[in-house]
Amino acid sequence: MPPQTEIGYAPPTVRQFSVFLDNRVGKLLELVQLFDDDPHLHVAAFSVLDSSDHAVVRLIINNADAARSILRRKQYTFSEHDLLVVEVDGEQSLTRMCLYLLNVELNIDFAYPVMVRKDDGGAMIALAVDDPTLGGQILRRKGFRLMGEEDLN
Repeated sequence: MPPQTEIGYAPPTVRQFSVFLDNRVGKLLELVQLFDDDPHLHVAAFSVLDSSDHAVVRLIINNADAARSILRRKQYTFSEHDLLVVEVDGEQSLTRMCLYLLNVELNIDFAYPVMVRKDDGGAMIALAVDDPTLGGQILRRKGFRLMGEEDLN
């Protein structure tokens, strides 16, 4: 396969599910247990935003198609969003990542850590930006490693 150029480059993305839950004891447990029932699925990252009557759980599962099927079958209300997953380490720091995105005036809508560890111990962060294609191009050009769904296994 020929190397990709910056023009026409589409960064690898992962699918995030935002699941709406009643804000009641045990609802988060019920949700994450859905993915424990399948040995090929695991929760790679999650974040919880709650209010007095409901919570939104942002999830990244290592197989988006299977996760979508389970959420539909169990009749959860959810939405989907593509995110960048960026590896950060000593040289490619969180500070540099933010600086490079600021330089091209890209907003970071939200971010949260990914629980999957790379072989080399590098940390990963899930990142929603205004323009994931531009964000991916900039970060890749600056030497950051971007992960796709296949990297979450």
